[in-house]
Amino acid sequence: MNIEGLDYNTQRERLILPQYGREVQNMVDYAISLPTKEERQSCAESIIAIMDRMNPQNRGNAGYEQKLWDHLALMANFKLDIDYPYDVSDALKIATKPDPMTYPMTNIPVKHYGKLLFEAFEELKTMEPGERRDLFMRSIANQMKRSLLQWGHGSSDDERVASDLARFTDGKIQLDLDTFKFDKINEKEFTQSRRKKK
Repeated sequence: MNIEGLDYNTQRERLILPQYGREVQNMVDYAISLPTKEERQSCAESIIAIMDRMNPQNRGNAGYEQKLWDHLALMANFKLDIDYPYDVSDALKIATKPDPMTYPMTNIPVKHYGKLLFEAFEELKTMEPGERRDLFMRSIANQMKRSLLQWGHGSSDDERVASDLARFTDGKIQLDLDTFKFDKINEKEFTQSRRKKK
């Protein structure tokens, strides 16, 4: 549908830095068209003042003013002939997208325990028996129980936690359920959060 007089953003030229909006881009385009360098300089300084007022929370950041002038140069496609107070030759680095990060694809035998718990299992295997290992084992066992409750994978009973802990530490850690007491966990919180997600 094409109605005469209506101007849609999809039909307009794409913004270089959309965070400043179309009006600031129009001001930059106007500044480029001014005939004298003095007028362009004065207009550019006014545009920078407006851009500064749009982002007052960034004023304390290092290199903030340099960044504003870099943004102005980018929006002008480096066609604005003025005396920049900063070197804007590196401004193109702002516009380049970083290379995508590679996602670590590690094999986790039981997903609901997560990578960190399996790293903790490996650490437990190498620790010498003592109070430090007992405290670490206690925190791991409690986290395992929370993970079972949170992700709802079958039962979260103490026997399962003890069995999994022994299995994933190659039998080096045996949880004695007669003496070991888990932390008090409010199971209702986990079941309610699961229902909300659905």
